[in-house]
Amino acid sequence: MKKIGILYHPMIKAARTLAEELKNFLAARGVSVWLGSAWEGEKAKSQLDDTDLILTVGGDGTILRAAQIAVSARTPIPITGVNLGRLGFMTELSAEEAKDKLPALLEGKGWLDERAMLEAELSATGSEPPRTFYALNDVVVARGAIARVVYVEASIDNKPLTTYKADGVIVATATGSTGYSLSAGGPILHPQAKEFLLSPILPHLSLAYTLVLPATAVVRLRLTTAHQAGLSIDGHINLSLESGAVITVKHSSHTGRFLRIHPEAAFYSSLEQKLKGKH
Repeated sequence: MKKIGILYHPMIKAARTLAEELKNFLAARGVSVWLGSAWEGEKAKSQLDDTDLILTVGGDGTILRAAQIAVSARTPIPITGVNLGRLGFMTELSAEEAKDKLPALLEGKGWLDERAMLEAELSATGSEPPRTFYALNDVVVARGAIARVVYVEASIDNKPLTTYKADGVIVATATGSTGYSLSAGGPILHPQAKEFLLSPILPHLSLAYTLVLPATAVVRLRLTTAHQAGLSIDGHINLSLESGAVITVKHSSHTGRFLRIHPEAAFYSSLEQKLKGKH
């Protein structure tokens, strides 16, 4: 590898410190390194050309931001996460082992873990043109600050499903199945699965079950509300929605790519510990 980018969580002091240490560590081995905050997406995107790997220093949230940045690259760029967060479902290395494991990754000894992503098109009311977003974890349509249910008319492949009367609806990837969707009662999918989930959030006298949908499915959600509502992409792209907004969600041609060094079976062996909040 000739060029590596390092994205760190700017609100965690230890993340910036470790990112600087890793930059010096890699530079001493002849690798060109750029460094930046994971919250400064546009600045990071300008440095993606010829980048072979993105290292993230933080937690899963930092990886979600990195995945949004990587989508804009001309060629797919894998991500390796160094965990300084609480759960680390997507991270690969602990802070203590990062320097020990990085040389093996530089020598090509890792393996690629490819994850499905979602593409969400927002057709807002008024004259605004449609906007497209990509999600590694989930797309959420939900009520705002006022504690009133919203109505979300859902269809799959142009066939009506139901109108959810709920706090909102989550469309989650397999990667996102251990996140918000799990809190809403959804199942856990193997992270490399292509299927995705449709889950209501606290439904009231409406369909209360999570649906597991094939990768070919297209989900259309139409919002009706008299109050504030919002669209959230991976928890950090957040937009206000007006009644009548339509969000169409489908499997994306983009994928999240992770360069890993631990055995593939590590997901199952660490699942219980991570669900209990242990590293």
